[in-house]
Amino acid sequence: MRFHIWTVALLLTGVIASQAQGQEKEPKEKHLKHADLPAAVRRTADEQSKGATVKGYSQETENGSVEYEVEMTVNGHSRDVSIAADGSVVEIEEEVALSSLPAEVREGLQQLAASGTIGKVESLTKKGSIVAYEAHVTKEGKKSEIQVGPDGKPLAHPE
Repeated sequence: MRFHIWTVALLLTGVIASQAQGQEKEPKEKHLKHADLPAAVRRTADEQSKGATVKGYSQETENGSVEYEVEMTVNGHSRDVSIAADGSVVEIEEEVALSSLPAEVREGLQQLAASGTIGKVESLTKKGSIVAYEAHVTKEGKKSEIQVGPDGKPLAHPE
């Protein structure tokens, strides 16, 4: 009898654990329409996208906090703005030309990319200041991202 109780308990634990894992794999991003945005977020999104072509809106949970993102194109390059539920700007990712970057940033990215090919490069802005530059790198058919600080040095942690 004890054997059966333990067996059932272990099976139930396994089922619960597998369901929890399945829930974690669900996409965190939810696509929205402009009208679905909270009022404060909508105001900020409208301000940030003046003169741009909006590609879409989404809602995402980052570290337990709900954030909204506006994807847009400005003067032919991409610009993504993350907005907190209260309407404050959390982060701006803006595409920049590698050739327009300061020499130390270009060198830092090229050093981290090693023999890989640098593709799209973005500046990452938080609280009004650039905190990092991120580059998409392709090496032997595999894609990855690298980041350096505004000084061109590798970051202690990803932004």
